[in-house]
Amino acid sequence: MKHVSVIGAGTMGNGIAHVFAQAGSQVTLIDVSSEALDRALATIAKNLDRQINKGALTEDEKAATLGRLVPSTDLASGVAQADLVVEAATERVDLKLDIFRQMDAAAPAGAILATNTSSISITAIAAVTNRPEHVIGMHFMNPVPVMKLVEVIRGYATSDEVTEQVMAWSRDLGKIPVEVNDYPGFVANRILMPMINEAIITLHEGVATVDAIDEVMKLGMAHPMGPLLLADFIGLDVCLSILRVLHDGLGNPKYAPCPLLVNMVTAGKLGRKSGEGFYVYTPGSKDVEVAPTFR
Repeated sequence: MKHVSVIGAGTMGNGIAHVFAQAGSQVTLIDVSSEALDRALATIAKNLDRQINKGALTEDEKAATLGRLVPSTDLASGVAQADLVVEAATERVDLKLDIFRQMDAAAPAGAILATNTSSISITAIAAVTNRPEHVIGMHFMNPVPVMKLVEVIRGYATSDEVTEQVMAWSRDLGKIPVEVNDYPGFVANRILMPMINEAIITLHEGVATVDAIDEVMKLGMAHPMGPLLLADFIGLDVCLSILRVLHDGLGNPKYAPCPLLVNMVTAGKLGRKSGEGFYVYTPGSKDVEVAPTFR
């Protein structure tokens, strides 16, 4: 795989660009915002430094990785030479469909078009292109440079050859690809999001406090972090979007988002990225404390 284009320079996009560049691909990182691209390249450099500090990377390898990364604000020229395009934009159906129309028009005829969506139908995304057999889901986990799983999602028309190629490319990144079929939430979020939602319902109903809920799940279930802290890290707006996809797509009331989650997102309390969710986050510090609302 010579050339990969990644659309979206946020947390997931810069992580995906990082691992492809480190694996030897030329990577064009595309975003409408030049400021977002600057932040993404700085984040990638910082994460490469962490790998150096852990003895997993050399300074020369860092320089080579950064040398394979090219930022661009022009989608059409940015995907024109790509073997693989990975869309990692915000989890909004309308936005993703628009991006895939542009990708389809500008990418080479043989290029594979992948989406990092965590819940939206691959089949629906593929339907707006002229190459549905070349459209697939590549759902990376956050943080991308660290997490091994890639959930590979076949749409209704995705070909066997494309699926096998994406599975192979994922292994080349040092990841472990797992193939799943195209249903709302796939596997990861169909199981994870109802658990997070139930934790929020448990808080909403006054069964336990924020820190008590998270401690029970960490100590009793051996989770590395509690579901409420994890929701903050994912982004409460993202959690709400995925739950709505599950609720709309499956028609089962058990997927209905908790009213507390809806209210928090409406109020702009989105978790770590906004500075407050179930916990409060201080810039430049790893320390967190329960948000004043829940004390």
